[in-house]
Amino acid sequence: MSPVALVRLSALMERSSGSPTITVALIDGPVVLDHPDLARSSIREIPGKLKGTCNLADSAACAHGTFVAGILSARRESEAPGICPGCTLLLRPIFAETAEGNGQMPSATPEELADALVDSVEAGARVINLSSALVRSGSKGDSKLEEAFNHAARHGVITVAAAGNQGTVGSTAITRHPWVIPVAACTPQGVPLKESNLGRSIGTRGVSAPGENITSLGTNGKAQTFNGTSAAAPFVTGAIALLWSEFPAATAGEIKLAVTQGGGQRQGAIAPPILNAQAAYRRIASLQNGRRAA
Repeated sequence: MSPVALVRLSALMERSSGSPTITVALIDGPVVLDHPDLARSSIREIPGKLKGTCNLADSAACAHGTFVAGILSARRESEAPGICPGCTLLLRPIFAETAEGNGQMPSATPEELADALVDSVEAGARVINLSSALVRSGSKGDSKLEEAFNHAARHGVITVAAAGNQGTVGSTAITRHPWVIPVAACTPQGVPLKESNLGRSIGTRGVSAPGENITSLGTNGKAQTFNGTSAAAPFVTGAIALLWSEFPAATAGEIKLAVTQGGGQRQGAIAPPILNAQAAYRRIASLQNGRRAA
């Protein structure tokens, strides 16, 4: 089963390619902005110390950012999923291009993540895609990160975060925040990847999405294939962007609830259910129709 079909995104993608009024912030590495499959996309940089455009196309940061951007914003004819190319993509790089690739999800400090989250909210993001592990944790940094997530929540901005690829059971300052949607990675058969982190907060408030052999944009003009939760998270982010494009009057809470509970009640396991974008669409449509009838 294709990744898009697994999360029931096909019908929603046929309805919409996304609205430019729905702004998605990508907190990640820089992106190859001159890639032909991104040429028609609306992409803007959030000013900061790191550029949104790649300087070193072979860097791990550039490869990671370009790959995730392709899942969200590549043209529909691309080898990448290209879930919401009609939405506006905001780039807020957090990974330096000097970072070496080690097969793991890129890392950042809690303070760096907090600053990126606040910058994204202030730049007008409606949904934030975050694929980063914490390189260290501490009470001061975690408090700043928690406040940044609270800031996003107060502004009605949904944060989608990769659960991590350490194969552990537990939580982090990212995945345990109640406003964050943590995303675990699964196989095409819906089975959790062995390297995907799981846990009570992930199973209670998160969803699973495809994370095995996902194809998206490469930095050298050729498609690349990645595994892990970094590849899974943008499927959820893209679904949220399309749902908000179709239902612009819906609140952040309604969208978040539809995405996390659209497939029915969960059983409280450490592995979350698979995203069902079609069920989320029906749930929001029913809510909107009820309002019009009232």
